[in-house]
Amino acid sequence: MFLPTTMQEVKKLNWSRLDVVLVTGDAYIDSPFIGVAIIGKVLVDKGFRVGIIAQPDMDGKTDISRLGEPALFWGITGGCVDSMVTNYTALKKRRKKDDYTPGGLNTRRPDRAVIAYSNLVRKYFKRTRPIVLGGIEASLRRIAHYDFWSNKIRRSILFDAKANYLLFGMAHNTIIKFATALRENKDPSSLDGIAFISKEKKGKELPSFEAVQKNKDHYIKSFHTFYENNDPITAQGLCQRHNDRYLVLNPPSPYSTTQELDHIHSLEFERDLHPFYKKSGTVRALSTIRFSIPIHYGCYGECNFCAISVHQGQTVRCRSEDSIINEAKAISHLEDFKGYITDLGGPTANMYGFECKKKLEKGACHDKRCLFPVPCKSLVPDHSKQIRLIKKIEQLPGIKKVFISSGIRYDLILNDKKNGAAYLEKIVKDNVSGQMKIAPEHTVPHVLGLMGKQNIDLLLRFKNKFDTLSKKSGKKQFLTYYLIAAHPGCSKKDMDALKKFTTQKLKMTPEQVQIFTPSPSTYSTLMYYTSLEPFSKTSIFVEKNPNEKEKQKKIVTKKPYKR
Repeated sequence: MFLPTTMQEVKKLNWSRLDVVLVTGDAYIDSPFIGVAIIGKVLVDKGFRVGIIAQPDMDGKTDISRLGEPALFWGITGGCVDSMVTNYTALKKRRKKDDYTPGGLNTRRPDRAVIAYSNLVRKYFKRTRPIVLGGIEASLRRIAHYDFWSNKIRRSILFDAKANYLLFGMAHNTIIKFATALRENKDPSSLDGIAFISKEKKGKELPSFEAVQKNKDHYIKSFHTFYENNDPITAQGLCQRHNDRYLVLNPPSPYSTTQELDHIHSLEFERDLHPFYKKSGTVRALSTIRFSIPIHYGCYGECNFCAISVHQGQTVRCRSEDSIINEAKAISHLEDFKGYITDLGGPTANMYGFECKKKLEKGACHDKRCLFPVPCKSLVPDHSKQIRLIKKIEQLPGIKKVFISSGIRYDLILNDKKNGAAYLEKIVKDNVSGQMKIAPEHTVPHVLGLMGKQNIDLLLRFKNKFDTLSKKSGKKQFLTYYLIAAHPGCSKKDMDALKKFTTQKLKMTPEQVQIFTPSPSTYSTLMYYTSLEPFSKTSIFVEKNPNEKEKQKKIVTKKPYKR
C-alpha cells in the first residue's frame, strides 16, 4: 500500500484525519531504501494514520496544506541526501540534475530543505502541532557544525528550523515511542534518540555554539565528544548552549534488532514511485533500488570522510536469511521483473553476517577502530553466511542472476582466511556485472592516514586475485576505483603520485574521481575547516581554491595532463 498523498486517498482509507504528515525533499518512492517510506510504514503498522507530501511547492499554500493539519505532528526530512550536497557540486556549482526528482531536473528541492519546509509549515499553520526533524540532513546537523556552503559554523539545525524535536539516526524505534507519547499526551523529551531545545542543561556539556564559532580548538573538542557518544551502549546524553538556551541530545536509541528489521521489511513496500508523482516523469534513483535488497545496516569502516557511522551507526545489524529470501521472492513477482536482482548489499556489501562480539556486548571502542590502520583481531571476518545467502537466492524460481553492486571492502576479504577466497571466487564468477566497485580513495600513505583508509599494498594483492579469477572464469571484468581529490592533506604532488600509481600499477586512467565535499559530522570536514589533524593538532595543507581543486582532479583523470 502507498501512503496517501491527497485527501482523496485519505478518504478511500476511511480516515477522517491524519495523525502525522511527513514532508520530504524527494519524490515519494515506496521502498525499503527510502527513509521517509520506512518511517511512514512503521507508523501505519502501529495504527497511526500517516500521509506524505513530497517536494511541496514553496510558492504557495496549496501543496503544503493539501492533507490538512496533522493531529500529532509534522515530520520533516530533506530526503535521502543532504539538500546542499544534492543541489551543489564540490566546487559549489548548481547541479542541473536530481536523481530523486521526477523528470530528473533539479527544480523541486530548496536549499537547506529541512529549514525551508519547516518555515513553510509555520507560515501557513500558525501555532501548529510539533514540527519534528529527521533524516540524514537533520541527523548530521544536530549540533553546531561547519557548513561548507556558507563557510561558517552554523547552529544546530533545530534552532535554524525553529522545530520542536529532532530524531537522529535511523529512528525506526524512536518514531513509534515518540508518536505514542504524543497520542497519550505524554512528554516525549526523555526518549532515547531525541534532541530538543531547553532552558536547562542536561547531560555532558559540549563547548557552546559561540565558543566553537570563535575557537577551532573548542570546535575540535566539541566534535570529539560528539563522535565518542554515538554508540547506544556507551553514549552519554549531551547538551550544547546556544545563547541562552541549550540543545539537549539524549543518548542514541538502541539499534534495531534482527527481528525488528525483519518486521520492517515485511511491510509490503510497493517498490515504485507513487502515481501522484509518476505523472511528472521517471525518477532515476528508482532504477537503482527497485530490484535491489538491503541486507544490513551500519558500517564499521569509519572512513573519516564518510558520515554513515554517525547516522546509521558503527555496529552492523543484519536481517535474517529468511527475511531477505522472502523479499527476493516478492521482487520476483513484480510485473516488470526480468530475473535480475541488481544488488544484494548495504553501505558495504561484504559486512553481512559477522560483527565484533566485544562491540556487541560493550559498545564501540573509543581508543581504536575496527579496520584502521589494520583490522582489529577482535573482528573476525566470515563471508560464509553471505555465500550461502547468495546461493539460496540464486536457486529461487524466477531469479536468473544476483548482482553485488554495493562497494566491497577488499581488506575484509583478504583478512578472512577461511572463506574470503571462496567468497571472492563466487562473486567474480557469478555476481559481478562486468565491474566490481572498490574504494581505495588514494595511494599516498599520509593522505590515506588522514582519510582513515588502509595501506595501498592490499589493493595490489586484491587486484591480482581479482584479475586471476576473472581470467579463470573466462570473463572480461575490471575493478572500478573510487578516488578522492583535494582531501585535507592532499597536494598536487600527492595527486601526481596517485596518477603514477594508477598508470604504472593499475594500468588505467581513473574516471571515478570526485573532489572532496566537506559534509557535516565527519572528521575530514573537521580537518578541512581547521587545517589541523584533529588528534595531534598538527597543521596540514588544505586546498580551498576551487580552481586548484579541479586541477588536482584533472591530474588523475586527463590523459595526457600537463600542469
